[in-house]
Amino acid sequence: MTMTSSKDWSAAQYLKFEAERTQPARDLLSRVPLTTPARIIDLGCGPANSTKVLSTRFPQARITGLDSSHDMIAKAKTVLPTSDFHVADLNTWTTDEKVDLFFSNAVFQWLKPDERIAVIKRLLAPQEKGTVFALQVPNNLSEPSHVLMGEAAAAGPWAAKLDGVQREGFQSPQELYDLVKPFAGEVHIFETSYYHSLESHEAVVEWVKGTGLRPFVDPLDEDEKRGFLEEYLRRLRGAYPVSVDGRVLLKYPRLFMVAVK
Repeated sequence: MTMTSSKDWSAAQYLKFEAERTQPARDLLSRVPLTTPARIIDLGCGPANSTKVLSTRFPQARITGLDSSHDMIAKAKTVLPTSDFHVADLNTWTTDEKVDLFFSNAVFQWLKPDERIAVIKRLLAPQEKGTVFALQVPNNLSEPSHVLMGEAAAAGPWAAKLDGVQREGFQSPQELYDLVKPFAGEVHIFETSYYHSLESHEAVVEWVKGTGLRPFVDPLDEDEKRGFLEEYLRRLRGAYPVSVDGRVLLKYPRLFMVAVK
């Protein structure tokens, strides 16, 4: 979930929508062309929701989960106490082991654009033929949920603090293919848009508090945070209609890549 140095993440906040956040990991794993991998690294394992998916599919594999968040790793160890979890930074972590599958659920969007491919190459290129690198990232910066973060950031007394905090956009499918293909035998890319039925507009705020909203709220003091979230919620109400059952549909596009050495 995260593997770069930052203010610590909240496992409890992230897990408020565990089922919705885990479904993309299942969909990514369904496209991994391996039957009996012996060694798996879960890059950015978060609170072990993706690690559980991996261990259920490949119970014979030795799986290590890595995350930069101490809170996430502490939670992961309680979820899968017999598994191997470590605090690590994706920008510096490496391995000399033979790895069959590198798996990453919603992590690489937090790296700078030039770092993303460098990390993939550093990990995949030295491996033997047949090693798989599978990743999934949100592809939603053009969605109202994220556009409105920037608008709310610029609309209040907190504007100076929040200038430029939005994460950078991910590579396009064409860019990703062209950058990874030189050191991978196969590169498969696909996109999926999920439509999450959430209880209310407030639930949308709770969803993004666990991930995308963090760069906006972390720099603020409590009064600023309260004001910013009120402004953001006001804008969300104007952008997302209420469904016939009173709930709110949150569209959430995601980009997937499965590269085979």
